[in-house]
Amino acid sequence: MPHYMLAARTRADDGRAAMTDEETRTSWQRISVLEGEMKSAGAWVFSARLHDPDTATVVRMSNGEVVTTDGPFTESKDHLGGFYIIEAGDLDGALDWAAKVTEAVGHPIEVWPFAGIAWEPGG
Repeated sequence: MPHYMLAARTRADDGRAAMTDEETRTSWQRISVLEGEMKSAGAWVFSARLHDPDTATVVRMSNGEVVTTDGPFTESKDHLGGFYIIEAGDLDGALDWAAKVTEAVGHPIEVWPFAGIAWEPGG
């Protein structure tokens, strides 16, 4: 079955820090319900929330040497805040899950089909 990455695009100033404890609990409850639905449907492979972009490190080659720099590769207000790796029968199925994710997390979701995978889930 095809695999897709549902990538949540966020901003540092997205209001998360200003959420009350109750809003945070409600948000995590919505996400937990959605993840339970994904697991029951056999779509969920794994997911992760990422730290803010200032914690990223870029590793690249420069003049034949490995160089590391702080921060994400590109400067942008938007950044990858987290993702789901799912299995879906086709793109329409992945888009259906993405619609549910965007409702639950309140951020735009990019749907990326995998060109191939080098691991077998559960294996």
